[in-house]
Amino acid sequence: MRQISFQNLKGLSKTSNGLTQQEVLSQQNKFGKNVIVEVSSNRLLEILKETFHDPMIWFLIGIGIVFFVIGQKSEGITLFVAILPLTLMDAFLHWRTQASTLGLKSNLTTRVFAIRSGHEIEIDSKELVPGDLLKLSTGIFIPADGVIEDAHEIQIDESVLTGETFPIQKIKYQFNPFSQTEKPEVPINSESLAFAGTRVLTGNGLLRILFTGLNTSYGEIVQSVSQMPHERTPLQVSIGNLVKNLIYVAAGFCLLLAGLRIYQGHGWLDALLSAATLAIAAIPEEFPIVFTFYLGVGIYRLAQKQALVRRAVSVENIGRITQICTDKTGTMTTGELVLTHIDSTSSKNEEDVLVVSALSSNSESADPVDIAILKKTLAQNINLPQATKRFPFTEDRKRESAFAEIDDQHTILTKGAPETILNLTQMTHEQKEFWINKTIQWAKDGHKVLACAKKYLSVDEFKAGQELNSGFEFMGLLAFEDPPRQEVAEAVEYASKNQIKVLMLTGDHPETAAAIGREVGLGRGNPVVVSAELQPNKFDAEYFELNPKFLKSIDIVARCTPLQKLQIVDALKRSGEIVAVTGDGVNDVPALKAADIGIAMGRRGSRSAKEVSSIILGDDNFKTIIAAIMEGRQLFSNLKISFEYLLLIHIPFVMTAAAVPLLGYDLVYLPVHIVWLELIIHPTAILAFQAMASPKTTKSTSQFFQKSDIFRLAIFGGGLAFAIGFIFISSIQENPDVGFARAKVMIMLSIWSASLVIYSTRLQTLSSKLVVGGTLASLLLIQQSSAASILQIVSLSGKNWIEAIATTLIFVAAVSVYDFVRKKIQSSNI
Repeated sequence: MRQISFQNLKGLSKTSNGLTQQEVLSQQNKFGKNVIVEVSSNRLLEILKETFHDPMIWFLIGIGIVFFVIGQKSEGITLFVAILPLTLMDAFLHWRTQASTLGLKSNLTTRVFAIRSGHEIEIDSKELVPGDLLKLSTGIFIPADGVIEDAHEIQIDESVLTGETFPIQKIKYQFNPFSQTEKPEVPINSESLAFAGTRVLTGNGLLRILFTGLNTSYGEIVQSVSQMPHERTPLQVSIGNLVKNLIYVAAGFCLLLAGLRIYQGHGWLDALLSAATLAIAAIPEEFPIVFTFYLGVGIYRLAQKQALVRRAVSVENIGRITQICTDKTGTMTTGELVLTHIDSTSSKNEEDVLVVSALSSNSESADPVDIAILKKTLAQNINLPQATKRFPFTEDRKRESAFAEIDDQHTILTKGAPETILNLTQMTHEQKEFWINKTIQWAKDGHKVLACAKKYLSVDEFKAGQELNSGFEFMGLLAFEDPPRQEVAEAVEYASKNQIKVLMLTGDHPETAAAIGREVGLGRGNPVVVSAELQPNKFDAEYFELNPKFLKSIDIVARCTPLQKLQIVDALKRSGEIVAVTGDGVNDVPALKAADIGIAMGRRGSRSAKEVSSIILGDDNFKTIIAAIMEGRQLFSNLKISFEYLLLIHIPFVMTAAAVPLLGYDLVYLPVHIVWLELIIHPTAILAFQAMASPKTTKSTSQFFQKSDIFRLAIFGGGLAFAIGFIFISSIQENPDVGFARAKVMIMLSIWSASLVIYSTRLQTLSSKLVVGGTLASLLLIQQSSAASILQIVSLSGKNWIEAIATTLIFVAAVSVYDFVRKKIQSSNI
């Protein structure tokens, strides 16, 4: 939490009557309105501009126009259809960047009561300015940062900023905050400060506004989110680079081929057709189409597992996660206080302690401690008498009490801080030490500890109606905790086994965080905890750069601020990790936005956390993250196989389309052949591999293609290209009808496509069987004279079929042998 010093109070209004209208206008001119980042009203136009900056879209549009000009309308329509998913995907991603800040408004009260010119008035919170005097009351979300000038039993929930579960008791600033004797650099005690975005649980008071808008702690978080660039995933970058490079290569070869065809005397129309044919063969429009389809499949499957995808491209990354940075409160824990331990004195039992603590609790309070006690009482079916008088909690007394009738006697019951309650009793020093030590031990284990006591009242004491300060009988201690979710330990164990590092980032005390860490198995039950508050020098970009292994050596960062969370995520990403961040509060927003995968809790998560996240857990179940990772790994593996298929088809396709005409021979492919191949390639790449079972290995990888994969693609794709070129040229020499050679080429590419599907899927899915069946059935068109005439090919003899098929199967066998040897080598190196 930020520090505010006396220096920040200088120049503000000193009167309890609040600001005058003239002072308000002056402050608004100086500081502006109390609002967060505004979104441009012309955002749709901006999105369209950004979307059509993609050069591939314009290149495809240009090639499509060329096809229409030369009369090849079907090819032109195919291209324009391919452009649509690309445009929609880009538009979605650009639109997504603006949504990150809109949800942050939900934690700010819109209408508030302020004192101005001596009168209490209701205003819109955006009209607040530094110096305003704001009324605090139970339930309101505080809209600006300020110092508390008056406080009556105020407790504030600051978990949205700090991550801490327990409410914070606030007190009036003890000294005159406008005294000139205060040292400017001395920070104001945080107990006398209130911050934008937090909520008043109980009590009322007055807050002098110090910071508004983006100058608040809350606003700084919003600003850090709005300034973050929207990063593309590694695979998006790879696809973009591939397409861009192929555009350059295709453009060069198209110009070269067109010039050469003209030089060879084929004419302008032939040159234009040749260049357009090569261009459409060279540009792998299937890659973004297949990528988009797989994202859609991933979104659907993850939704079935209660992982709701907001950012489609996160489907790509979730299977490659190597690092999970998780919040504690509400993510690894339930986010609710639970009464877990009751330790009574030897003469009392747990029910006696529970009755006393419940009677001294207020059923109308929003205090989570009171709620936990009363829930426990209700669960045990304990009937409570009616309290006749209450003494609410105050910071100076550190307890709350009530009058009630117990055992037919008027009794005062009280609960509060253990040291306070023990001082009300007549216990010996040794007895008090015993209970204090137990309190300390429970606190180290991450518990909030209270004590309770009671005293039977005399008639005079009852009539006096005063809260007493001595003579109480000590009843025992109550320990509360925010317990870990049941499924978290299993999820952490899975992550550890599969080389996924889990790092807890929390605003809680180190001991509290360590207790939860041990319980869920972080650091194999012995987590390394570092306090960012005690060692802030270890949590900046410079330290991370000098000590790149530091974050790998720890399991928990306690007292972690939103800025430090963001710096940690950035450092991990720079080191090559694929980072997932989980959280549910505003304090998690910057890290959620910066992560490769931001995961918010659907039920407990704030709107702002959901808006910036890639994925929302519909069931708030930490185990769902693991299920999503497994699904993501399956999808990632299948997408890789699909892309390998595309490359193994496109490499020989493009190389022969370019090289053979450049050598002076006829075009290997006419537009009708490209349409035929596209009708095979598109459904195969989209349908054949997406339903494959999850790979046995669960090891994640940050790279899509390894060097060995690239070598494999180059060798076998290039080798088949050479074979196709050789078959085509030799066939022309054997039979001058070019349709004869083209028929062999179409057989080879079709058999190659079907064989790759059979090899990869083993025909274990219905879609793979249908794709292979359709591909092989299409080859029968070669033997149909009418169809062959339309396709501008000729029917072949059995010998010709065997020659084409056998040549192709040699390469299929070579791929199988290569993969077998590679797996053996890899397994021997493990």
